[in-house]
Amino acid sequence: MNPKLFNPERLTIARQKRRLTKIVLADKTGVTVRSISAYENGDTVPTSETIVAIAGALQFPVEFFFAPPIERPEVRAVSFRSLSSMTAGQRDSALAAGALAFDFASWIDSRFVLPECTLAEFRAPSPETASDSIRSLWSLGQKPIKNTIHLLEANGIRVFSLAEDCRQVDAFSFWHGSTPFVFLNTFKPAEHSRFDAMHELGHLVMHRHGGPDGRVAEHEADDFASAMLMPRDDVLAHAPQFVSLPVLMQLKKRWMVSLSALNYRFHAIALTTDWQYRTLCIQISNKGYRLNEPEPCARESSQMFQKVFAALKNEGLSRSDVADELHVRSEDLDALLFGLILTGVGGKKDEAQTSGGRKHLRIVDRK
Repeated sequence: MNPKLFNPERLTIARQKRRLTKIVLADKTGVTVRSISAYENGDTVPTSETIVAIAGALQFPVEFFFAPPIERPEVRAVSFRSLSSMTAGQRDSALAAGALAFDFASWIDSRFVLPECTLAEFRAPSPETASDSIRSLWSLGQKPIKNTIHLLEANGIRVFSLAEDCRQVDAFSFWHGSTPFVFLNTFKPAEHSRFDAMHELGHLVMHRHGGPDGRVAEHEADDFASAMLMPRDDVLAHAPQFVSLPVLMQLKKRWMVSLSALNYRFHAIALTTDWQYRTLCIQISNKGYRLNEPEPCARESSQMFQKVFAALKNEGLSRSDVADELHVRSEDLDALLFGLILTGVGGKKDEAQTSGGRKHLRIVDRK
């Protein structure tokens, strides 16, 4: 272990991932806060003993701090839903998770040929029009979307999950070069995660190069998600003569959305009056359905990761082996996959076809 090869950027990422301040890390390692700052700025190289102490305090393998640089997403490029109410520690931990995801995605790309990004930017006059454009581009028609994660993956969008220590953070997304990334809070109800996935798709489509900020951008992304999950023509075709809570509970199964989202959509396309909308809002709230969705739909999972790890298993590689190659703990790799992949991964050997040393993965469910 040559201290001169120590990577200061990785120290910052590891510290932020664990939500430790420089003061706390200094206290845990027996060095000064000034020394921690100097290590992270690259002004001073820590001794071998100090590196071991830092690795132990941050629960990262020592090798992590000597691996090549990895990039952390820039705050201004990320569509954090509630940045104003988020603590700096929560924000930085989420961004650090994004850096680990970059590293993992690069590792996968070196071994597999994944679907290319088909996402186009639309400067549409409204979120509804942008949704129609994406549905047309992806040949979705007016049908409900069966699986939002499969849809994103099939069109070249990398989907990861947020870890336990980031569960206060809503979903977020960003572009990394020409590759879009989406992080989902998989601790939320399945219907909410589906909406979050389409909400982030809205940001990727409508706000790639800036645009409205804050509440305006969030409102646009909400309207885009609503239109994607509940296409106007399909909703009108299945609209009841009278909208009630029991009717909403039945219809939500078609589009696999929350009661609140369906109530909002009905009102947005003038299927209910202001009074009906407010009445249903009160009924949904009084029954506790905002937090505990009745008759929840099945949670979605990643098709891409299932295929990746099935192919790796055929080669004798486990998730622990992948974590070792990335110089992270298995728990940190699992955090990026939580809720997106089954615990036991099997798979047929024909799931991936080899070409030029890299395996082509087929994401078959585009709808």
